[in-house]
Amino acid sequence: MSILTIMKGQMDSLTAAEREIAKFVLASPDEMIHLSSAELAEQTGRSQSSVVKFCQKLGCRGYQDFKVAVTKAASQTWQVPAGVIHGTIGSDDPFATILQKLLGSKIHAMQQTLSVNNEKTLRAALDAIRTARRIQLVGVGASSLVAQDFAYKLQKIGYMVLFDADSHIQIANAATLEKGDLCIALSYSGDTLESRRIAETALKKNATVISVTGVQPNRLADLSEIQLYIVADEHQARSSAIFTRDAQLALADLMFILLIQSDSRANGLIHAAEDAVSTLKT
Repeated sequence: MSILTIMKGQMDSLTAAEREIAKFVLASPDEMIHLSSAELAEQTGRSQSSVVKFCQKLGCRGYQDFKVAVTKAASQTWQVPAGVIHGTIGSDDPFATILQKLLGSKIHAMQQTLSVNNEKTLRAALDAIRTARRIQLVGVGASSLVAQDFAYKLQKIGYMVLFDADSHIQIANAATLEKGDLCIALSYSGDTLESRRIAETALKKNATVISVTGVQPNRLADLSEIQLYIVADEHQARSSAIFTRDAQLALADLMFILLIQSDSRANGLIHAAEDAVSTLKT
């Protein structure tokens, strides 16, 4: 996971001094990598020791280690296509600008989400899905819609899946899980009470838990064996989980495609499901 992504995800948990340093680095990473720790401290109005402690808080050994991480992250930063704007949607923005910003922010959220999850962790999640006896999809609110979509996709290719939008039924279903079963819990904050309680119930029944959360420290990720992450800046759209939903869907679709790719039966099962549904249209 890139140091810039980690910084964005942990912004709310930083102190005021650390937040000022983070804002400067995120706004001007190419400038920051040419500064000494003393110069960065001067630019941000903080002490040199505050800069070093900030670097260590993000998991770096010191300032030089932090500069290397920022240099690497900046060189890999994905650019929104020309003509598309990634930025905050303002109340006075004209219609065309809103369209461009919305598209740019959606693309940015999906691309960042796909880049933040390494192949090793994705493979572990896919192996857990393939070998699970039963799979429960968990989500509340907007995350429930993505959980439902992923549940239907998995059912199409032959997996035994449990899903219900009602959180009371979700936790009751979790209580029936056993060793060999899998619980996939989606929550951008990772602190939604219902999702955490359901995941905790699944763990008590010895089921495996996969979390899909934002990159910020959160309790749902802490209790899960496998952690997947999404990146979404909801402040960009004054939104109702618009970019969170897109990021979650992108990650779920990636896993679905990878499952199909490795399962010779999958395409046949999908066609069989489509044929069955077609009989209801005549």
